[in-house]
Amino acid sequence: MKKLLAVVAAVAAFSANAAETLTVAATPVPHAEILNFVKPQLAKEGVDLKVKEFTDYIQPNVQVAEKRLDANFFQHQPYLDEFNKAKGTNLVSVAGVHIEPLGVYSTKIKKLDELSSGATVVIPNDATNGGRALLLLDKAGVIKLKDNTNILSTVKDVAENPKSVKFRELEAATIPRVLTQVDIALINTNYALEAKLNPEKDALAIEGSDSPYVNILVARPDNKDSDAMKKLAAALHSPEVKQFINEKYKGAVVPAF
Repeated sequence: MKKLLAVVAAVAAFSANAAETLTVAATPVPHAEILNFVKPQLAKEGVDLKVKEFTDYIQPNVQVAEKRLDANFFQHQPYLDEFNKAKGTNLVSVAGVHIEPLGVYSTKIKKLDELSSGATVVIPNDATNGGRALLLLDKAGVIKLKDNTNILSTVKDVAENPKSVKFRELEAATIPRVLTQVDIALINTNYALEAKLNPEKDALAIEGSDSPYVNILVARPDNKDSDAMKKLAAALHSPEVKQFINEKYKGAVVPAF
């Protein structure tokens, strides 16, 4: 009996000390890098954080919704809202972490006023980042939109196009690959960093730190308030993470807390 009680006590102790696993999808830069930075701290708090890298904007949400993953970290609220609406999901924001300013890049010109008539412009093909790109082009004076407050603007909403630029719409992740083949390309900072571009030096125009496109930690309603999720959210809002972002990305990624 004493041996049995000892075994039960040992199992109970092991269960109490066993780390809770939290599997989070993330795009490689900067999201996975930030998650890996907080991983050791979470381990001390009893959370085994597993980071699964993706290079697309679809599967991270699909797999969280299907409960194959616990959470994801790659998107901003406007994108999540549009995804939920289009796919019938109900994913929710847990914490806002940082802003990745969208930028205009080129290997052919040094300034936007050098853009030639009929130039080819590549923008992301998802609704929110496509609209975001058009808003930046409007602000930079390349085009004029019917409503420059509409974050879901499309190329059909271009009211003035003085240089008759031609738009191509591609998946955000693929845009850096065609940069040398087009006149200008609007690239999300995570993909710009992966392509070894320096947003502060290489972007011809870039969003300001007042951008509403805050990148968020996303989960499901059933697990958003779990103890492990709360610990992850707290870690992502720590002074250490703010310092890590500022020092590593030097303005290309901006803390939003």
